[in-house]
Amino acid sequence: MKYSSHHKERVTTALLLAAGTGSRLYPLTRNEPKCLTIVNGVSILERLISSLNQHGFKRLVVVTGHLENSIRDFLGNRVGDIEIDYIFSPLYKTTNNIYSLWMAREVINESFLLLESDLVFDESLLDAMLYPDRIAVAKMQPWMNGTCVTINKSQQVKAFLAGNADSFGETKYKTVNIYSISLTSWRRIVKNLDRRISDGKVNDYYETVFAKMIADDSLSFEIVSFGGKPWYEIDTIKDLARAEKLFSSDSYTTTKFVTPSQPVFSNMQLINSVASTQETTGVFNVTR
Repeated sequence: MKYSSHHKERVTTALLLAAGTGSRLYPLTRNEPKCLTIVNGVSILERLISSLNQHGFKRLVVVTGHLENSIRDFLGNRVGDIEIDYIFSPLYKTTNNIYSLWMAREVINESFLLLESDLVFDESLLDAMLYPDRIAVAKMQPWMNGTCVTINKSQQVKAFLAGNADSFGETKYKTVNIYSISLTSWRRIVKNLDRRISDGKVNDYYETVFAKMIADDSLSFEIVSFGGKPWYEIDTIKDLARAEKLFSSDSYTTTKFVTPSQPVFSNMQLINSVASTQETTGVFNVTR
């Protein structure tokens, strides 16, 4: 699939939502935030930072909450070429990711890549996400659940749907929870987030805002297929076990580089694709 990138600047800022308690991964999240969960010897966050560095990102904004100091201690203020800023969400125990996204409204004033802190993926999958107004998806399979989308002939999102919603014969695609968002789209999104938060809808998912905006044509996303290479959303212990089958430790080589904030940080490069099972492009136990 070809993606248009003319007249668009590459995205070099990322926003990571990492405020949640990760209760379904307990007891692993009792003393560490979800993003520091180890997947075959390498944490989710370390894998993510490695991928962002290799794709030329210059800034990472992290919305923290649960055990925020662990994330700050792990990353510091810079890793490789990436400067890191933090936003603490004091209401993280009683709000959902719509509130975390809203918290970033005054800190981000550029195009950015939106990610969640429970994702592991083949780093090459980010190649097509480096330009704004794109959404990562995988064709819906019987074992997947959670938020999905339908698309039109122009490969744009037509509608957001709950995983069990009837698509009336249209093919459904599972959202991977990675979005690239232009500054123009972000400003529109913030206005809608403001309305939701002022109405007390702090426990919604941000997809409810995206769904409304897609429906009224104030937002558009071009799809990027994450089919064919491994990715996984880790919500439960069972998810972690399945992810470790896809992302084995011997699939990585490790080199060292020095950063101002930390003397040594691992930089992994995925060199093998472990994609022979039906789980390769799937997620299980996803509640969105």
